[in-house]
Amino acid sequence: MKVVRGREAATSDYKGTRYYFCNPNCKVRFDKEPERFLASEPSSEPVADEGRLSHTETTVLSIGGMSCAACAVSIEKALNRLPGVKDTTLNFAAERAVVEYAPGVSSRADLERAVREVGYDVLSGEPGGEGQEDEDRAARARLVWVWVLVGPVMALMGLHMAGVHVRYMEWIEVGLGAAAVFGPGFRTLRMALGSLRSGAASMDVLITLGTLAALGSGVAVLAGVPVASFAGIAGMIMAFHLTGRYIEARARGKASDAIRRLIALGAKTARVERGGVEVELPVSRVGVGDVMVVRPGEKFPTDGRVIAGQTTVDESMATGEPVPVRRGPGDEVIGATVNQQGLVRVEATRIGRDTFLAQVIALVERAQGTKVPIQQFADAITAKFVPVVLAVAVLTFFGWLAFADRLRPVLEWSAGLLPWVNPALPALSLAFYAGIAVLVIACPCALGLATPTALIVGSGLGAERGILFRSGEAVQTLKDVRAVVFDKTGTITRGRPEVTDILPAPGADGEVLLATAASLGQGSEHPLAAAVVESARAAGLTLDRPDEFEAVPGQGARGRVKGGRVVIGQAEFLAGEGVRPAASAEAVARLREQARTVLYVAAGGRFLGVLAVADAVKEDSARAIAELKELGIVPVMLTGDSAETAAA
Repeated sequence: MKVVRGREAATSDYKGTRYYFCNPNCKVRFDKEPERFLASEPSSEPVADEGRLSHTETTVLSIGGMSCAACAVSIEKALNRLPGVKDTTLNFAAERAVVEYAPGVSSRADLERAVREVGYDVLSGEPGGEGQEDEDRAARARLVWVWVLVGPVMALMGLHMAGVHVRYMEWIEVGLGAAAVFGPGFRTLRMALGSLRSGAASMDVLITLGTLAALGSGVAVLAGVPVASFAGIAGMIMAFHLTGRYIEARARGKASDAIRRLIALGAKTARVERGGVEVELPVSRVGVGDVMVVRPGEKFPTDGRVIAGQTTVDESMATGEPVPVRRGPGDEVIGATVNQQGLVRVEATRIGRDTFLAQVIALVERAQGTKVPIQQFADAITAKFVPVVLAVAVLTFFGWLAFADRLRPVLEWSAGLLPWVNPALPALSLAFYAGIAVLVIACPCALGLATPTALIVGSGLGAERGILFRSGEAVQTLKDVRAVVFDKTGTITRGRPEVTDILPAPGADGEVLLATAASLGQGSEHPLAAAVVESARAAGLTLDRPDEFEAVPGQGARGRVKGGRVVIGQAEFLAGEGVRPAASAEAVARLREQARTVLYVAAGGRFLGVLAVADAVKEDSARAIAELKELGIVPVMLTGDSAETAAA
């Protein structure tokens, strides 16, 4: 930073460009012509300092109207030309621009104005939100109207090809074609003009030139010029273009559904204690330190710490583990996870963008907004492709104009296969037709759309299935993966314990064994107890409510059912309760070799038998692992269980 004559003027090098700041009344002369000159209102304060340029903020613009990667290049150029803009990353498929800029030099309003000046819209709301829905509705409306106008034109052209003469056909084609181009297609024309103004020709330029040239031929026919009329084709070109735009919008909308579903996971309201009274508030009004009351079955409104109560929490949304976890005073809970059983009071510790769910959403959006190496390569080609297409179209036009007579034998041969080909058209008409074909067909849309769309769809579907990508480059890196490490519980296995074996003691009944254990288990929050209860209910057994219940952590549970004492747990636990667990040692050893948890059950001082509970393997795990092996990928299982369980 260099200050000239105190406060009158200053210069600063920023992003390789020298900026000159000067008050309108200053008399400082610079040694060379300024690359950038920023005038400010007369002020006694310094006009520029390092802080204005070094402090940057990042904002996200949701942009509507892009039709190809070249559109993204136009917008990037327009934004990067603004003083104070440090970096712009624009994702065409996600229709968003992430801009890092110095707020002391340019404002968000300046960024939005720059986007609109090149012919595109800045949508209100969050990307993928209501603004995007309005854009989708507008695209659908344009699609409907353009086909309403073009449908009659196509019918007339069909009659003409069939040899039916239609009166005033040229006037009808010009009128309906012009209505289609300047009505539903007007936005395309506006964006083409904006991209040309920015110095980066987009696909809209190709479509605009093609439609206007075709429409111009119809006007020329009405003016008496001896050429064929392609006015009807002008409307058809615009109709096909807007149809493609609508399909792309639908594809992008579906790809962004995963983000909207993540946002929908969060709770909408929270019960907060204010002045000793429970008040229901929108989650956005919850502050750090507020005490929230969360009842069974409700979602935790935001991240927090339990200060009163005991419960189990379904954290599968965050951890992928379907087995509920116990939470009590002092334990952390994650916003949007589900409180399953107990009423708890939770102190909010993180809100808004700081919550776990908000950071997950930001992570996915950031991954969708980044450019992978192959996308940067595609963008580089696309940026140069449009000018090349324009040059080829011009050469094609003049080539047919000069060599039409030599090429007519090819047209005559084609007319034998394609009855609508007319080799007798004047040379000027043939040149028009060929030039328009090059403009319309040779567009870089597929090249520019495929890569960013693959990225946004892949990261969105991954988020929906619990797989998060930290960056877009990670998606491309997947092709080099040679090994995959799986967590066992909830990934290879179902993550939900099930009763697999019922071994009643001699003289005992299997249904009585299961019903007794399930009756006492109704008083427990333990996943193994829940598995026993679920198995008994599935078998249609009648269960009694426990009169007493006491859980002994790490050993088992005891209580009373219909006045009788019931004990469930390890063999040592039953022995300590005065019950001799006379189960077959061989049978128990076999169950444990199969990675099953053994529960001994006794009632009224009598041993009833053994229940075996296990986390069953998912039906599709074996198939998935086999397919990975076929791809040459080595699957690895990671587990905290014993070696015997892992082997089983």
